Amino acid sequence: MIFSSLMFLIYFMPVFLFLYFALPKYRNIILLVFSIIFYSFGEPVYIVLLFFSSSIDYILSRKLQQTEENYKRKVFLWCSILLNVLLLGFFKYSDFLISTINYTFNMDFNLLKLPLPIGISFYTFQTMSYTIDVYKNNVKANKSYLNFLMYVSMFPQLIAGPIVRYVDIEKDLDSRIVSIEKFDLGTKRLIIGLAKKVILADSMNLMYIDLMKASPSQLGYYLAYLAYGLHIYFDFSGYSDMAIGLGKMIGFDFLENFNYPYISKSISEVFRRWHISLGTWFREYVYIPLGGSKVVKWKIIRNLICVWLITGLWHGASTNYILWGLYFSIFIIAEKTILRKISIHIPTMIRHVYVCIIMIFSWVIFANTDMNIIRETYSYMFGVKYISLISKEMIFTIRNYSVLLIISLISATPVTKKLFNKIPDLLNNLIYIILFILCICIISDSNYSPFIYFRF
Repeated sequence: MIFSSLMFLIYFMPVFLFLYFALPKYRNIILLVFSIIFYSFGEPVYIVLLFFSSSIDYILSRKLQQTEENYKRKVFLWCSILLNVLLLGFFKYSDFLISTINYTFNMDFNLLKLPLPIGISFYTFQTMSYTIDVYKNNVKANKSYLNFLMYVSMFPQLIAGPIVRYVDIEKDLDSRIVSIEKFDLGTKRLIIGLAKKVILADSMNLMYIDLMKASPSQLGYYLAYLAYGLHIYFDFSGYSDMAIGLGKMIGFDFLENFNYPYISKSISEVFRRWHISLGTWFREYVYIPLGGSKVVKWKIIRNLICVWLITGLWHGASTNYILWGLYFSIFIIAEKTILRKISIHIPTMIRHVYVCIIMIFSWVIFANTDMNIIRETYSYMFGVKYISLISKEMIFTIRNYSVLLIISLISATPVTKKLFNKIPDLLNNLIYIILFILCICIISDSNYSPFIYFRF
């Protein structure tokens, strides 16, 4: 089940909200039960894995809370970390490791071909951060197994984030404020996220596909990966908006996950604005423990490479994701060392253009698991292999998507949000109703289109 489906919007969500508000004493149980039902729609077998992972972390965190001996606490902590890493590694990276061994040593081991449990990258990071925070005494271990399981399996953000750390919603788990104002804000945020996905993300994906099918042209490749970048942004930020909106409707305040990354003036800034919950996780639990920026320069470089290597791997078990992570590490290291004092003297517009170009080239790596396709695409984009600058098919495709492309480009900036805030409340509410109806009509007449981060 996905948020942008009639099953969720017309049946699942209304029934859940009715019971949630009709039976206030049982809200946590209702949320847990519906979360399990929601997850079971996509992964009925792997619900056992979710229970197993949650149960182990619940037991180990309780042991951590009750133990004062430093040695035992470290043992419990590392048991939790290793178990989570091994589970994630087995299901997500086993075939990648086998393929690498086969290629390197000319072996012929059979691939396991295990289906990837939905959301495993997200809930694994949540439970790991919880155990680490209990170890650091940042939070107290939850005594209620049901409340902890509800936190891990909470359906608004279970499948594709944001990664909600226990420390950020600890108080909300036991008692939370539910109000008409928050419900209204949450509903509007959910509709914005739905519109991002159904109207903009899916349209930009079709534009990308059509441009890639058209006769190859140099400008066509740039526009294709511009469309792909917009597709990724609206797809993932749309899901995050829906998750944050759903959370707010039922009393939870999840942290923001996107903050208009395409208006950034540096690559470092892009990733302070893009998938903020993942960046925060890596900063708190990887970068800072390695020494962060408070070490000698070569160690800072090492720390950044480690973080971006893991970031790439987190996105998928494929060489292109590793290269994607290392690609960004090069620019971020350069910005923190060589360009640090120079960049402030560069005009803002040039810095924006620099970010856009670097991001477009990055999506070539991200979108293609085949290294040959990546090399060929770059050769066309850089003019190493000659192709025409434009093609008739490219012009035709751009004409078809021109309005949606312009709307997408504007919507990737704070302009639309500022305009919405200036509209009178009555008209504002009417626009949200029209947007929702339009989304329902599009969904009713379209094919199944899951959120892209489901596979991560």
